[in-house]
Amino acid sequence: ASSLESLGIDSGGAMEVPQDPGKAGWYHLGPSPGALGPAVIAGHVTWDRAPAVFYSLAELHPGDVVDVTRRDGLVAVFRVTHVRSYAKSEFPTRSVFGPIDHAGLRLITCAGDFDSTSQRYSDNVVVYARLVEPA
Repeated sequence: ASSLESLGIDSGGAMEVPQDPGKAGWYHLGPSPGALGPAVIAGHVTWDRAPAVFYSLAELHPGDVVDVTRRDGLVAVFRVTHVRSYAKSEFPTRSVFGPIDHAGLRLITCAGDFDSTSQRYSDNVVVYARLVEPA
């Protein structure tokens, strides 16, 4: 469980990342969780070598349930459809942010090998989920 930071676009044109390792962030330029389209929430996997908010994200499986409490207090309930890992250089921007015909959720964190020189992971994990109980 985490409260959500608001994420936009950074100066390099990429989605911002949360500033607090204990909080996930919602990409506010996209749909709200439960609205038509892919709501995107990102969080760190580790921070200073310690587990962060999405440390266990890659352990989700199809059929698992994710609840998102919206600002209006309503809860949108999503069911995981699939979990994928991608090299950062092959990040599937269209399947994460592109239009879909239902209310979806995309949860994103880092994965793979950590490069201590660049302070970056090699991959991203994306959890894809579909709304099952409207907010």
